[in-house]
Amino acid sequence: MEVRNCKGCGKLFNYMPGQPPLCQACLKQLDLKFEQVKQYVYDHPNANIQQVAEENEVTVNQIKKWVREERLAFSENSGIGLSCESCGAMILTGRYCKKCKEKMGNSLSKLYEKQKEAPVKKTQDTSAKMRFLH
Repeated sequence: MEVRNCKGCGKLFNYMPGQPPLCQACLKQLDLKFEQVKQYVYDHPNANIQQVAEENEVTVNQIKKWVREERLAFSENSGIGLSCESCGAMILTGRYCKKCKEKMGNSLSKLYEKQKEAPVKKTQDTSAKMRFLH
């Protein structure tokens, strides 16, 4: 375990790799802000991302992060969207558009199939002998 300063409040805390660099109190506050933003987006489906950020005292980058994580999505009427990280198409949530997700999935499936089809050569090595260290 590693001890770090919290990015939110500056206090020392036990950092767990893979987790946000925030103490438990700041993580709890962030979760409460998320619920508040989620409710605001639900109540105001036509609000733009700047309005959502200002009304809820959250950064635009934090809102974009929640959208990329697919925790938050905007309605089609809102006019808010992010660009697909692969092709640049406008998306409402996540990192990739549906078309790019399918293309990546198909590529992985084809790769898996190629590996299954490749014959496995079994060779018998008669020179392999047990050795002893003295």
